[in-house]
Amino acid sequence: MTQADADYELPSSPGPRPRYRLTRRGKVVFTVLPLAILASIWLLTSGGGGVQIAGLENGAVIGPPQANVTIELAKETDPAAVTVTVDDEELEAAQSAPNAFVVDLSGLPDGEHRLTVVVDRSFPFRSLRAAREFVLDTTPPSIEVLSPTDPVPVNQEVTVSVRVAADDIAAVTIDGEQAAPDENGTISKTYPEPPDAGVVITATDAVGNTAEELVPIELALAGAPGAPPMIGVHATGWTWATPELKDPIMEMIDAGLINTVELDLKDEGGDVWYDTGVELAHEIGAVTELYDLEQAVEELHAKGVRVIGRIVNFRDPRLANYAVENGHLDWVIQNPDGSAYGQYGGFTNPFDPDVREYNMALAEEAARLGVDDIMYDYVRRPDTLQEIVYPGQDGEPEDAIVSFLAESRERVHAAGARLAAAVFGIAATRPHEVAQDIPRMAAEVDYIAPMIYPSHWGPGEYGVENPNAQPYDITFRSLSDFVQQVEGTGAFIVAWVQDFSLGIEYGEAEVRAQIDAARDAGVEHILLWDAATTYTRAALDPIGE
Repeated sequence: MTQADADYELPSSPGPRPRYRLTRRGKVVFTVLPLAILASIWLLTSGGGGVQIAGLENGAVIGPPQANVTIELAKETDPAAVTVTVDDEELEAAQSAPNAFVVDLSGLPDGEHRLTVVVDRSFPFRSLRAAREFVLDTTPPSIEVLSPTDPVPVNQEVTVSVRVAADDIAAVTIDGEQAAPDENGTISKTYPEPPDAGVVITATDAVGNTAEELVPIELALAGAPGAPPMIGVHATGWTWATPELKDPIMEMIDAGLINTVELDLKDEGGDVWYDTGVELAHEIGAVTELYDLEQAVEELHAKGVRVIGRIVNFRDPRLANYAVENGHLDWVIQNPDGSAYGQYGGFTNPFDPDVREYNMALAEEAARLGVDDIMYDYVRRPDTLQEIVYPGQDGEPEDAIVSFLAESRERVHAAGARLAAAVFGIAATRPHEVAQDIPRMAAEVDYIAPMIYPSHWGPGEYGVENPNAQPYDITFRSLSDFVQQVEGTGAFIVAWVQDFSLGIEYGEAEVRAQIDAARDAGVEHILLWDAATTYTRAALDPIGE
């Protein structure tokens, strides 16, 4: 009998149709074949690895640079068949190619998420699926400025320090140069002098989040705590508009000789030299735009220079003439017969609320435009002994001056500036002569600026035989008196020094003598005055030396 014969037997006698009995080999064949068929069908219908989520590993932490995820399919697919969900919320999938779709994950909140892709297919093919768990991190590193915390004097070394915080810092730069944070995340860089444009810090974490911080270096302007005293010069509107006059002043700044500029806003003629927003100035024809005030302030601040805005108050021919011509005689000081008092071309009334408001509005505006100090000049009555009349007078002229300063101080301070008053040298001993009561005025301002020009004193003043020829003596004795006058008021003194010739030729020795006298009297802040705004550089030493 052969092996084939052994697989089955024929019946020995006729009977029912024979039945075949499977051997072990036959059982294996008939068992495996259906399973193979089913497996083939499953492979055909499931598609196997037909969905790929490019660039997103399971469990990955991603940031904004990785937030656009590409879904790649094995063949061209109808967009309607593709469904993308994150945390069971459907997201838009933009088709980027016949077999590729892009999903933007950047709008998700930071934290853990699950991305699921489903591609529907017609029967008998099963839908394609793929999923990824991931963490989204879009929070940039934090940059905390540690120093400097206070304004920095010009030409002084400064160290910039910041602390950078993030889970995993990849790179930090300071002004474009790589920097290595210490174990606390702090980086530092020292500059020989304050950088004009500040310092730029950038920090990037491991997933590409980037933070950038501009650390501005605020310059400590002259006269501020910890900064050098004010050493400055007077400049008119025409000075600032004329390169031949302005440039020498800028050169003095660059040479370190001065750190303060007193700039005319409204001068002795009542002229306003910038485009003010105060309507009355335009109405009376006072405005001639010679310079941009805000620009001038920015230019000087960039060099660490303090800007004093000078406003000539009650000597104001522009306002006085307008008042007379338009029936506002209460705006001007009058003669006993009711006519306008004419000294200096017109003197306005310190008691009148409209006159006061006009000057305060200019002061407040200038302060908001960045001017550091407002210095009132001609904040007084006329220097005359003849009888004059103040319409609406309530109290003595000194009272009007003091109340005007008190009202101005609130507005100027609120606008971010200090208030100062230029005063006559003689006011320390003769307060009623020009209505300048120094102790009372000093109590309402940040500083008093006495104009103690030697040429303006008569023989024998303060026991000085010839003040004009003895600049040290008259300056020292006068300022010593002023120091006593302001004691206890909270104000300090800034001395106006004569840098012009009147009767006697003034040069380096005469200007230096006044500066030395002021310092010997305890006054460190100095301003040079010359109506022509040409100054004796040789009389000044570099600040700090």
